[in-house]
This record gives sequence, C-alpha cells and structure tokens, in this order.
Amino acid sequence: MTKTFLQFGCGNMGGAMLKGWLAGGYAPEIFTIVDPYLEVAPEGTRLLGSAPEGEGAFDVVLLGFKPQQLPDAVASVRPYVGTNTLLLSILAGVDLATLRASFPAARAIVRVMPNLAAALGKSPIALVSDADDAARAETDALMAPLGQAEWLSGEDQMDLVTALAGSGPAFVYRFIDALAQGAAALGLARQQADRLALSMVEGAAMLAARSEHSPAELACRVASPGGVTQVGIDVLDADDRLVRLIEDTLRGARDRSAEMTEMARKAR
Repeated sequence: MTKTFLQFGCGNMGGAMLKGWLAGGYAPEIFTIVDPYLEVAPEGTRLLGSAPEGEGAFDVVLLGFKPQQLPDAVASVRPYVGTNTLLLSILAGVDLATLRASFPAARAIVRVMPNLAAALGKSPIALVSDADDAARAETDALMAPLGQAEWLSGEDQMDLVTALAGSGPAFVYRFIDALAQGAAALGLARQQADRLALSMVEGAAMLAARSEHSPAELACRVASPGGVTQVGIDVLDADDRLVRLIEDTLRGARDRSAEMTEMARKAR
C-alpha cells in the first residue's frame, strides 16, 4: 500500500482521481496536494500552495497540472521524485521520453489517461509506461478504485485513446444534449426533454455494461423490423452518417493530442 502520495495540481481531473482514491479506501493523510488555486481539499489531506520544503522523495507523485506548465514546474517537482518513486502523469500530449528527460531519477513513469468518472470508480483508464512488472502491478492497484485500467501496447495509441476515453464524455454529453434539443424542437418542454434524455442514456449505459451482448447487438434487439426504433436507426445509419461523424470527431481530437505531443517535445 502506498505510504506517501504527492499530487501536483488538483483541478477537475486530479480532483476526480483523488475522490476516487478516498472513496476506494485510501487514507486521506497519505495525500499531500500542491495547488495554489485550490481553496479547500478533502478532509484529512494536506493542502499546500507550493511544494513542501525540506521533504524528500514520495512513494507516488502525480502530475496533474496543465501540460504547458511542465517546463516551469520541473524544478519544483524534481526533488520529490527519487529512485523509489512511481511517477504518474495525466498531462495530455506529454510523452514518456519528455517525462523521463525531466525526471530521470524516477523508478517508473506511467502516463495515465482517465476521465471524470474516476470519482465514481467508473472511468476507463489508459496506461502506457516504461515500468517493470512490479511497478505495473503497483499501478494496477492504484487504478483499481478509479475504474477499468487498460495497458496500451504502444505509446502511439495514446493520442487516439485520449480522444476516445479522455475526451469521450464530452462527446456523450453533447449527444445527450442533442437528443433533448431534438425532442424540444418537436414539441416537448425543454426541461422535461433534458430529464428524459439523461435518464434514458443512464439506463441504456448501465444495461450495456451488464449485458453479454455488444452495443450493436443490443440496438438490433431493441428495434423491430418496420417499427418505430428501426425507422430512427435507419436515419442514423443512412450513408453511415453517424459512424462518419464520430470518426471525424475522434480524428480531430486525436490529431490535436498529437500536436500537443509534438509541442511538448519541442519545448523539452
């Protein structure tokens, strides 16, 4: 079990991960949070406005600030990353080579791509690392309270997984909003449309997660030939419009992640 945990940055994503760890049974007193903008931290954790003075390396260090802040943050973070430190990074676009060059003493470095559902223990979590088996096992244990962890076969997959698993919730939220907007345009009261759309998506996602059938098969099972649902599916499927829209969405997000990776390399 981790004994000391230093978290640099506790914004939306870092805060969601912290909530997930605490809900999963990690003791709050092991967490030191460095965030000059955070006014209140979870009870029992230690909140600092700047890096702790006179302290050595921590068991785990999480980089949770904005990727573009890394060059300025390295000097402040490096004293706490020692030869026994597991360094976790949620910095989108910052590759392992950049992280290793910045923190050469780290025992292992793991890039982590979760989403905000980590607070509920329901996040997909993409992992890529230069870690050995022992450090990977330690990482798996750390990720378990946050959701479903998936080790990627190569770092080149991280940009696409960032688009799918990291940015994906925003795309789903837009879809939910579009459902409500469509229903409102056709005559339903907007607030009622919002409630119905959200409740429907919540239930559908829970059923899909628990079903032995794929989402594609579930869609077929809901629809009856010539029925109401099938007519709607036919609209979505016409000219592969939904698939092409989602592919274009993921491509745009993936390419932006790749651009950020290249910018981080050049700033090294």
